[in-house]
Amino acid sequence: MMKAVYKTEGAQLSIDILSTPQVREFIESHASVLDSSFEQVKMSDAMRKRLHRSDFIFSGIKTFHELNEAFPSLVDENGERKSFERFLNDVRSIDQTYNANYLRAEYNFVTASAEMAAKWEGFMQDGDRYHLQYRTQKDDKVRPEHAALDGVTLPPSDPFWAEFYPPNGWNCRCTVVQVRKSKYPATSHAEAMRLGDEALQRDSKGIFRFNPGLELKTVPDYNPYTIRRCRDCDINKRKFAFRPMNSLCEACAIINECYNDLSKSESAVVKKHYMREMEPLLTKKISVNGNGHPMSVGFSKYGNKHLYADTFGRSSVLTKDDLASLDSLLAGAKFIKKVSKSKPRRDRIERFYYYEAELHGRKVYLNVGETDIISRTGKIRHDRFLYSITDTIQ
Repeated sequence: MMKAVYKTEGAQLSIDILSTPQVREFIESHASVLDSSFEQVKMSDAMRKRLHRSDFIFSGIKTFHELNEAFPSLVDENGERKSFERFLNDVRSIDQTYNANYLRAEYNFVTASAEMAAKWEGFMQDGDRYHLQYRTQKDDKVRPEHAALDGVTLPPSDPFWAEFYPPNGWNCRCTVVQVRKSKYPATSHAEAMRLGDEALQRDSKGIFRFNPGLELKTVPDYNPYTIRRCRDCDINKRKFAFRPMNSLCEACAIINECYNDLSKSESAVVKKHYMREMEPLLTKKISVNGNGHPMSVGFSKYGNKHLYADTFGRSSVLTKDDLASLDSLLAGAKFIKKVSKSKPRRDRIERFYYYEAELHGRKVYLNVGETDIISRTGKIRHDRFLYSITDTIQ
């Protein structure tokens, strides 16, 4: 992952780095560590899938913070870029903090959350037939504030369980069990809420006031790596039409996309990454020689997909890493010839302009497609975009 960071340019870390294969692999590795904590816990497939998703999103947001913290270490005290070996050595402390110290507590929390989510799933099958009772481990390691909750008894439908269902903090070992109503009368709701507020008084931000079984998550949306607004964000409610408010929102959107890509083939994931890298080209226009007269050439989503495909067969020179800078290649290209279409085309391209350029010390040929757009008044406007790159032309 640090190799991917080292390759970045500019004064600010690009959010798109989260979708690179190296960072994706790192996020998946981190998430798999958390997932392993509940491999043997019995639960429904639906519950397990949702908990896996929660681990992946949490791991992705955590990785986003690691990347931001590591990025400034690329340059030394004189503003010069460090050697990779020095950079890697300098960020070892970040790795130790995030992936040893923090991860241990996170692993324990996810373990407890998954176990309690599975228990909640079982409780829901019985509805309010039984009461639920809060219990601690009753040893000298129990936090006094948690000990005050020991014995609180309420039906599953009571709102108390939405806020004070375990785990109620890092390394919390509390649990909840079903008890018979005839043997254990319900605690006053007001009293239970008072005890809950006292138990979580150190959680001044209210991070741990969540129920993993109700929310189907191992980690709450609002956690040490997110902000309070994340609790009500549409994307966490699985509504994906939302407007990012900041870099954290943008990162979250990409991480959610990456999770959705897990069910797709690796080739589809790689393609999506490079299509994202090519997006800035869609706003660019390059002035080139158009058979003796200047003309403007841009880029299109359709053309970019075709150019991506060129890296597999039509050109042995063009690589995927060249795709994001094709505007520069086009700007320096030399006009060769203009050719009209030889057969009907569904993409409405009427003619092609061929250009010669040099890439990696070898010649390549750029193919610009031109379409005719006729207005209501009969006026013809031309739309041109880079369509293909090949090693030879006829």
